[in-house]
Amino acid sequence: MELKIGTMLILEPTYTDSVEKLRCKVVEQSEHAIYIDYPVNTGTKRTAFLVDGAQFRATFHTEAKQSFAFNTEVLGRKKGNIPMIMLATPPEEEFIKIQRREYVRVETAVDIAVGYEERFSQFVAADISAGGVLLSLNNHPAFTDGDVVQLTIVLPYMNGDMRYVITDARVVRVFDRDGKRYASMEFKDTDDLDKQYIVRFCFERQLELRRKEMNTPV
Repeated sequence: MELKIGTMLILEPTYTDSVEKLRCKVVEQSEHAIYIDYPVNTGTKRTAFLVDGAQFRATFHTEAKQSFAFNTEVLGRKKGNIPMIMLATPPEEEFIKIQRREYVRVETAVDIAVGYEERFSQFVAADISAGGVLLSLNNHPAFTDGDVVQLTIVLPYMNGDMRYVITDARVVRVFDRDGKRYASMEFKDTDDLDKQYIVRFCFERQLELRRKEMNTPV
């Protein structure tokens, strides 16, 4: 995946409690790095100063109007006609195409505690997105279609960090499929920071699946 000169990037900090977005432009490139102008915070409109080693999720659009994302890290600075920041670029197979739908679901078995009528039960997710979750049920749950429950979601990241997202959810449907029981749930009033935690988790899972596919013998 070639990042052309002039491509606009949106940088979002990873593994922090910040939900800021930074806009910048690719002004130069080398084999394993790109150089960007100093980014501007899209909220404050002020120039952001990035420290070496800071990690981000970068997203961009191609001329064909496709969207991609990749993980990157600040490698340093370079002086030129304009001040530049050097970012690492991963191998082409680690660029993840962003689907048109707002929330991408990924299959993953994360632990989720469900609170309903002052009772808590432990379940495992079949898949998850920033918009909702599909729970694999090991028993007949106390909740049913239309109920509002409280979820505590455990999100383990690739760097060893762990995040706990607590949010309300509406039970869309409890159903049976292939001899197993599931509950489809839609998140309600999830704050922006918790959504970002889930989006980052889903991105990492996509990246992990891509790496496994690349390493699987044909």
